[in-house]
Amino acid sequence: MADIAEPAMVRHASMQNAAALRALAVDADALMRLTAIGTSLWRGLSARAIEPNGYYLPEWELAVSASASGRTGASVLAAWGDTGLIGLLPVISMWRAYKIPLPVLISADPYGSLGTPPLDRDRAGDAIIGLMNAARKAGAHALILRDMSLTGSAMKAIDEVLRRGGMHPTVLQSHARACLDARGDADQLLHDALGTKKLKELRRQRNRLAEHGAVSFDVARRPEDVAAALETFLTLEASGWKARRGTALAQDDGDASFIRRATQALAQRGQCEIVSLHAGATAVAAAIVLRHQDRAFYFKLGVDERFSKFSPGVQLTLDLTRHLCADPEIALADSTADADHPMINPIWRGRLAIGNVVVPLRRNGPVVPIVHAAMTLRRLVREPARRLVQLIRKSREKSR
Repeated sequence: MADIAEPAMVRHASMQNAAALRALAVDADALMRLTAIGTSLWRGLSARAIEPNGYYLPEWELAVSASASGRTGASVLAAWGDTGLIGLLPVISMWRAYKIPLPVLISADPYGSLGTPPLDRDRAGDAIIGLMNAARKAGAHALILRDMSLTGSAMKAIDEVLRRGGMHPTVLQSHARACLDARGDADQLLHDALGTKKLKELRRQRNRLAEHGAVSFDVARRPEDVAAALETFLTLEASGWKARRGTALAQDDGDASFIRRATQALAQRGQCEIVSLHAGATAVAAAIVLRHQDRAFYFKLGVDERFSKFSPGVQLTLDLTRHLCADPEIALADSTADADHPMINPIWRGRLAIGNVVVPLRRNGPVVPIVHAAMTLRRLVREPARRLVQLIRKSREKSR
C-alpha cells in the first residue's frame, strides 16, 4: 500500500537534486487540451470506470474547465487501448497549482473534492501505464493525485502497477470524511447515528418549521426542473455565510456559468438532481447531488438562515438520506465534505479515506522527497494564516 511520507525523507532531499529538477520543465505542448477528448469516448470510459467519480464526468469537468474561477484551461493525460480510450486524467502543472517550480503534473481541481481518475475496469493496469507514459513524454517526473480515494479500486490498481515497477506511491496527507451506506434501512441508520433523543429534538424542530407552512421534500430530476431548482439553490447559498465569505457560486460569473452548464448537461443524462426542503411555498434548504454508477455525491448545500433555529440543512439531509436509501441504484453516498464536518459527520457515520498521493514516474528518482519537502514547507507557512482567517471569521460572525 501507499507509504506515508516521513520527515526523514525530507532531510535526505539534497539541494543539488532540487536544483537539477527545477531546471527541468513540463512541456505544455506535449499535453492534450481537455476539450480534445471526444465527449462520447469520455462518456463510454465513465460508464466502464473501475471506480465512480461524479466530478470527472465529462459534462461536469468540461464545464469547470470552461469557466470556473481559477480552474479553467486544464490539460489532460489520456491512455488508449485497442478498444479506444481506457484512462484519463485532467492535469495542470505544479507551478500553476502551487507556484512550485518542479516537473510535476497535478490532477486538476474538479470543483469537488474527489480526484479519482476514470480507468477502464477491464484494462486498469494498462490505463495507468498509459497515463504515466503520457506524463513522462510531457517531461513530468511525478504525478500528484489530489483527493484520491485511498482504499478504492483505482488506488489499488495504481499501487499494483507501481509495485511491479519497483516503485510505490506516497501519501502526502490524508483524512477521513463522511459517507453513507445507502443499502441499509434509512430509519435504522439515522437512529443508530443520532439516537432517540436527538431525533426527537429534530422532529420537534420540524413541527415548529411546519408552522410556517407544510414541510415538503422535493427532488428535481428533469432538466427544466433542475434549472429552476438550481436558481433557488443559488439564491439560498448567496443569502448566508458563504456570501459573507465571498464563496457562493452566484457571486462569481464564471462559477455561476459553470454550475448552470454542468447541472443542465448532467440532468439530461440522469446524473444530477437538486433536492430541496420547503415550508409552504418558501424554500428553506437546497442541495446539488451528482450520480455516477452506483454512487451519489453530495456537492453543496444552501439554506435560508432565517430558519436556522429549525436546522434546515440537517432536516434536508435526513430526507436526502431516506431518499438515497430508498433508491436501489445507489449503494454509497459520498459527502465530499471536509474532515470532521460538524453537520454531516454525526448523520453519515461511514468514512472514506481521502488523500493527496505522489505517483513517481521514474524508479529511484529524487522527486518524491523533494515534492514532499516543498509541500510540507508550503503547509507550514499556510496553516497559521488559515487558522488566523478562521478566527477572524468566527469573531465577525459572533459579533453579528
